[in-house]
Amino acid sequence: MAKRRLRRGDAGKALTEAVGGGLAQLMPDPDRTGSWELLIDGAPQSHVDLADPTRLRFEYQRRLGHVADLAAPPGRPLAVLHLGGGALTVARYIAATRPRSVQQVAEPDSGLTAFVRRELPLPDGARIRVRPADARDLLGRLPDGWADLVITDVFADARTPAHCTSAEFLDEVRRVLRPGGWYAANVTDGPPLAHLRAQVATAAGRFAEVCLAAEPPVLRGRRFGNGIVCAADGPLPTVELAGRCARDPAPARLLAGRELADFTAGAPVVTDATAVPSPPPPDGTFG
Repeated sequence: MAKRRLRRGDAGKALTEAVGGGLAQLMPDPDRTGSWELLIDGAPQSHVDLADPTRLRFEYQRRLGHVADLAAPPGRPLAVLHLGGGALTVARYIAATRPRSVQQVAEPDSGLTAFVRRELPLPDGARIRVRPADARDLLGRLPDGWADLVITDVFADARTPAHCTSAEFLDEVRRVLRPGGWYAANVTDGPPLAHLRAQVATAAGRFAEVCLAAEPPVLRGRRFGNGIVCAADGPLPTVELAGRCARDPAPARLLAGRELADFTAGAPVVTDATAVPSPPPPDGTFG
C-alpha cells in the first residue's frame, strides 16, 4: 500500500500512513484542538488528547483508567506492563496521574509506534518504553515480580490473538506481577458471549478475585462491545469501581461474586490447546 502523509499543520485533515497492521489514520477531533482518534483499517483503536492526557474519551479506556486509579494509593508510581500499544492512551494517562511510573509497552508494529510517536509526541518526562515485541514474548522476558499492574489490550485485525487468551498466558502474567499486583484486560465479544464468559472463567481459575465491567446491553448479549476483566489475588475495591463505572457518560455495570459466577455459568477455562482468537466485530460495527 502506498504511503501518504499529511502535515500536522493541515488543519482538519487526517494523518495517514501504511503500517504493519494496515492503514493507520489519525483523525482530528473537530470539537477539540489537539485531540486525535487512531484507526487501523477503519477500526477505532485509541483516542488521545495531547492537551489533557487524563481525558479518556473511549469508554473502555475510561474503565481501564479507573482500574489504574484504584490499583494503588493516589499518586503513587507504578510499574506497569501494557500488552498492546496503539496510541499509548492509557500509558499517557498513568504517566500524568502517577508521575515517575515506569511503563513498558509491547507493540510489535514498529511502523505504528513510529507514526504515533512522531505525530502524537509523548509528554516530557513520561517513562514509557515501547518494545517492538509480541505481547506474550515480552511477557516471557520480564523478571518475576516486575509489575504492579498488567494491562492486556491486544488486537490484530480487530481480534485478540489466541495466544493471549489462555490460562498459560495468565500464568505468565501472575509470574510477572508483584504480590498484590492487579491484572486488567479489554475483552470484546457479542452474542452469545461465549468468548467473554470463557475469559472470565479463565481469569477466575488463576486469580482469587475477579470482576467484570461492561455496559448492560453487552452483558445481556444484545450487542457487540467491550468488557473489562479485572483480577488480583487480594480483595478488589468492587464497590468503588462499580460506582465509578456507573457514573461514566456511558454507564457500565460491574459483576462480581455470585453475579459473576452466574454469568460464567460453567464456561470452560481456555488453554493453549483450545484457545482461539476473539470473535470478529460484526459488519457495520465501525460504520
